[in-house]
Amino acid sequence: MRPASDTLLLGTRKGLMTFKRKDSGWDLENHAFQGQPIPYAYVDSRNGTIWAGIDHGHWGQKLHRSTDNGTTWEEVPAPKYPEGEENGDGTPAAVRYLWVMTGGGDDKPDRLYIGTEPGGLFQSDDGGDTWTLVDGLWNHPSRKKHWFGGGRDYAGIHSIIVDPRDSNRIQVGISCAGVFETTDDGATWEPRNNGLRAEFLPDPSVPVGHDPHFIAASKSNPEILWQQNHGGIFRSGNGGADWEDVSQADGPANFGFAIAVDEENPDTAWVVPATSDGERMAIRGSLCVCRTQDGGRSWEALRNGLPQEGAYDVVFRHALDISGDRLAFGSTTGNAYVSEDQGESWSCIGNNLPPVYSVRFA
Repeated sequence: MRPASDTLLLGTRKGLMTFKRKDSGWDLENHAFQGQPIPYAYVDSRNGTIWAGIDHGHWGQKLHRSTDNGTTWEEVPAPKYPEGEENGDGTPAAVRYLWVMTGGGDDKPDRLYIGTEPGGLFQSDDGGDTWTLVDGLWNHPSRKKHWFGGGRDYAGIHSIIVDPRDSNRIQVGISCAGVFETTDDGATWEPRNNGLRAEFLPDPSVPVGHDPHFIAASKSNPEILWQQNHGGIFRSGNGGADWEDVSQADGPANFGFAIAVDEENPDTAWVVPATSDGERMAIRGSLCVCRTQDGGRSWEALRNGLPQEGAYDVVFRHALDISGDRLAFGSTTGNAYVSEDQGESWSCIGNNLPPVYSVRFA
């Protein structure tokens, strides 16, 4: 089996939980920020820094980092919109949610990105000490008229992909707006939504206004992108220029939020399906993970070790991850599962957890 991380970060409704794999199984090693919602947490692979955003009910959005594996934490200033910036409805823009965070390319060791609601991408070039709004995207002519909230009040950036071959090329997923790409380090951006469908709009094929739930790229071939969309599962073989619907017409692999792509085989991907936007729970009470190994031409439902009766689990967009042959996901009903064999079988590493918002291998 391929090497995999033995550390798992779970951002939950009641804090950040760090699980470690040992000979006896997965153990909860640390529980930080107890009682506070952690929408997203991840480890910067370039330097080992752990980052955690807090959706504080009273104090708003907070950002913390740890350089000693979570033993101690330092609060750093969270991104802020410049004075005078407005949402599409004319109200002052303010950070309402820290949705996702990632590092820049290896040639930019101090570069970091954060995607926020209401649709702003923030950039740091000093390791997260200070943040600036990426004006090229925020000032895109489509934003004020055609971006809108998908389940939240305003549009939000939940996916950021930095091309490992060229760090000036970045793709973001915005709900609701679609996929946007820059090839000049954020100066200009173009929508990349050809082939997607926004069935909730009068014209489903509009250039802007789509609802990608999450987008992911293959590490072995960044030209192959996968997207779990409000309208199904889509794949692009040309870097997002065109998208193809690869959903199962009559099967479970269709609606959902999370998607993960194999690190070596860009034609292998996993999703955790749900019933529909209206219900958002396991299909017929049976929890499964769907896998394709042929670029979406066919899907198989993997159920070994997962509850097949009375399950109400739904998996959020950041709550599925892969490392080597190991997969992990967590659900809103407080269950967390790990597979050591690419999803063939699953074991539960935690019941009765708080609702799980994000799952990321360190």
